[in-house]
Amino acid sequence: MKRIAIIGGGISGLSAAFNLERARAAGTPLEYTLFESSGRLGGSMSSDYIEDCLVEAGPDSFLTEKPWAAALCKELGIADQLIGSNDAQRKTYIVVYGKLVAMPDGLMFMVPTKIVPTALSSMFSWGTKLRMAAELLHPPRPMLGDETVGELVERHFGAEVVDRLADPLLSGVYGGDANKLSARAVLPRFVEMEEKYGSLSRAMLAAHRKMAATAKNQPARPLFSSLKNGMQQMVDAISARLNPDSIRLRTRVRGVYPQDGGWRIAIDMGNDEYYDAVILATPANVAGALLEGVDAELAADLLGITYSSSVTITLGYYMEQLRHLPPGFGFLVPRSEGTRMLACTFVHNKFPHRAPPDKGLIRCFLGGARDEAVLSLTDDEMLDTVRAELKKIIKLDARPIFSRIYRWRGAMAQYEPGHIARVERIENRIAHIPGLAISGNAYHGIGVPDCIRSGGQAAKVILEAAVAAPAQTS
Repeated sequence: MKRIAIIGGGISGLSAAFNLERARAAGTPLEYTLFESSGRLGGSMSSDYIEDCLVEAGPDSFLTEKPWAAALCKELGIADQLIGSNDAQRKTYIVVYGKLVAMPDGLMFMVPTKIVPTALSSMFSWGTKLRMAAELLHPPRPMLGDETVGELVERHFGAEVVDRLADPLLSGVYGGDANKLSARAVLPRFVEMEEKYGSLSRAMLAAHRKMAATAKNQPARPLFSSLKNGMQQMVDAISARLNPDSIRLRTRVRGVYPQDGGWRIAIDMGNDEYYDAVILATPANVAGALLEGVDAELAADLLGITYSSSVTITLGYYMEQLRHLPPGFGFLVPRSEGTRMLACTFVHNKFPHRAPPDKGLIRCFLGGARDEAVLSLTDDEMLDTVRAELKKIIKLDARPIFSRIYRWRGAMAQYEPGHIARVERIENRIAHIPGLAISGNAYHGIGVPDCIRSGGQAAKVILEAAVAAPAQTS
């Protein structure tokens, strides 16, 4: 009987545990233990019901085009609970000089593909518009080195597009700074497009035509997907499939050590335990600290992956209080506007089922790589901040009927220049350490589907290796 330890009970660790449980149920002789230092599973995936409204503490959805989350839901028997975003209302605004400006039609992730809407938009100066037109003439070129997203976008469209589009968009996804995130790691398709087409606009037009031809006679898929009862529903569905005796909450692992062909796990307030294999489904810096006594170079690379923090604040209102709210999914705020708020989602428009017809939800995002200090504010200070900024930006002065604040310290891995090479080194060194695998949002993608894929791959690696090795005895 092979014994496998999973350290970390977020969605990556849960995905690994689900795959191990499925193998065990199919007859593979194994047992597993999932260690989680907090009192609940799921990490930042947590949903609350407040005043008949569904409030997400962390991610509220996932990109539909990435298949791994939907595939897991199908395996869990909850595919019928999947819902799509209300894309008929999908309009996003950028705050420009304190006012909301709708992103022009044809703008595909900061790349303009339609001349007239872009030319008529007040989002960009005429200098930037002329530069966008000239970008169509860019010749193909390979990227030299590992540029930041900011450098890549500025080369094509200018600094204004970095400030008003690239940086706000990446703040929302990565909690990062466009001038510190690797283009190769974060926007690999842009790098490939530049090498093939030169112009990103021409490349996007070609990609759009190809997608349109492929999608012909097929129903349009929503941009985002979620679950009827919130992202917590996925966590609960996985947890229900696991052996309760295999889950150890409020149990902190303080060290992992190779021993006699297996692993010794040192646990706070408990005796050491012995396993044949270990999956580290923790943040990279935690994994690095655990492995410092195992492989110093591996630990250094893991510890070199930085993280940013975030705060989500959800405010509930009566719809009468929101009667002047513009249509759409919400808005992004460039750093140049001088606010602490990075973005705001009109939840009841994006996912109408999340609030009853007489209520609306406003979700604000703060923090990120350039504002870790926001975590030191009290709840009242945070509420005062977002209410003042909502009043300034969308003229919303009404007092909310409820509010919820969620702090996520060190939650979002930053894919800085050199990230791809760093991950290759990490994976090469781990491949030479028997019975060890890692998973999480620090390596090949930060979204929920990426984490699910990562956990599944870690379980596969351990299963393939463990089945061929003799079992560890305690």
